[in-house]
Formats: sequence, structure tokens, C-alpha cells
Amino acid sequence: MERRELGRTGERLSIVGMGGIVVMNVTDAEAGAFVAEAVDRGVNYFDVAPSYGNAEEQLGPALEPYRDKVFLACKTGRRDQAGAQEEMENSLRRLRTDHFDLYQLHALTSMDDVEKVFGPDGAMETFTRARKEGRVRFLGFSAHSVEAALAALERFEFDSVLFPVNFVTYNKERFGPTVVEAAQKRGAGRLALKAMARAPWPEGADRPYPKCWYEPISNPELASLALRFTLSLPITAAIPPGHVELFRLAMDIADRFTPITDQEREQLLQEAAALQPIFKKAA
Repeated sequence: MERRELGRTGERLSIVGMGGIVVMNVTDAEAGAFVAEAVDRGVNYFDVAPSYGNAEEQLGPALEPYRDKVFLACKTGRRDQAGAQEEMENSLRRLRTDHFDLYQLHALTSMDDVEKVFGPDGAMETFTRARKEGRVRFLGFSAHSVEAALAALERFEFDSVLFPVNFVTYNKERFGPTVVEAAQKRGAGRLALKAMARAPWPEGADRPYPKCWYEPISNPELASLALRFTLSLPITAAIPPGHVELFRLAMDIADRFTPITDQEREQLLQEAAALQPIFKKAA
């Protein structure tokens, strides 16, 4: 599987990463098998968070045999220094590691989030201290808001940004281009969420993928176009939806990745025209 540089870090990540939600609520044996399969297929980027149910507990033992060969990213949703410290300690213990390759502020959504993490006794105090102590190597954040992402990038020299980069939201809402551009300008790595999202679940629809709060793309042809659209942008890697079938589909697409053509992009734009975006850019 192709690997790309993560911003200024010097690290090279597989263009598809494994999200910890894949091993949430599966057996120990399944978790071990899924991680072994991913590593065998060339995946070296793993991302998890304590808010993903029991994903940390399942991923830790499964990843332990490969820990020195992979890039492990984790997150905290806590905005205060003490809370972030506590959550980091718990995550390190559950994941059976003495350090994270990347530690991220999870889901910055509002300016209030940004003010809290950078304020007195904010989470950034934990982040910078942990980096000095060698408990984390690189610092980043994930965001679901253009405003919050741009503000965070202005305040600190983050190593990476994890952000929704999706063919519908990118083209219909222009949700994403400014964040990708700002991160690239600062030398921060660009990591993508929701590349294989289609639209919000229709009201009352059957939900065959319950780990997804949105309707994921399961059609192989459309999934290929959507994921290749995202990976044809200046993006290091994408995290697919948290169901193993969809993760395997993403690995298949990544194995034979080619940049999206102009004709294929037009096809995607026509598909997007009829779809509701899962995120909207604030006015």
C-alpha cells in the first residue's frame, strides 16, 4: 500500500488507516485477526479514542505485537489540563504502550472548545508537557468545524489536522478546502475523515451499519470514486468507516489507488448534486 509523508514529521503513513471503531464490540480473537490482516496488507496508521466504546481495550492487546512497526494516534475529548492528563494516562494503559506517536484534541467544534484548550489549565498544557516528557511524539487535533480548525491552526504549530474531507461537503458546501490549504501552508499533515460518507441516514431508514451515524458508501464503484477523490487532494491518509467490511473495501481501493480523473470527478459532482451534505459550512 502506498505511503505518504505526514507534513513536516518525517513519518510515512499508509494512505488508509485503521480506525479503532473497527474493533469496537468484537471478540478478542476478531480484534487480533483484523489488526493482523491490516498490518499484513501494509496499514501502519492506527487511530483510536476513549470515546469509541471498548475500542482501546480491544486494540491494545491486538496491536501489541506490532507496536514498534506502526504509527499509533490517540485523542482526548477533555478540554482541561487535569482531565486530558487523566484520559491520556488511561489510554496509554489500555493500549499497552509507553507513548503515542500522535496525540490529538478530539472533535474541536466551537470557538469555546478552542478557548478552553488554550486557556489557563487547558488541555494544551498537558499536550506540551507530554511531548517534552517523550510520552507523545507529535501533537494534532480533529475538528468538525472550519472555524475551530482554522483558529486552532493559528494558535499553535500542530503537526497534523484530522478533518472531514468528503466529496459532497467539499464540493457543495466548500467544507474542507480552506482547512486543507491552511494546514498545508503551515506544514501540518492532513488526515481525512468521512471520505466514504454518502449522506445523513434517511428518516426511519434501516441502518445496516450501526457504528456509522451517517450513511456510508458500500457500493464498490462509488466508494472507489469517493475515496480516490479525497486521496487525490493533498491528503496523507484517510480513515474509513468503522465496519470491517467497509475497511476492507477501503484497503482494496488503496491497493490499486490511482488519482481521480477529470471525467470521474464530473461523475462524482453529479452524484453529489442529489445528496445532502453531512456537514455544512457556517455562514
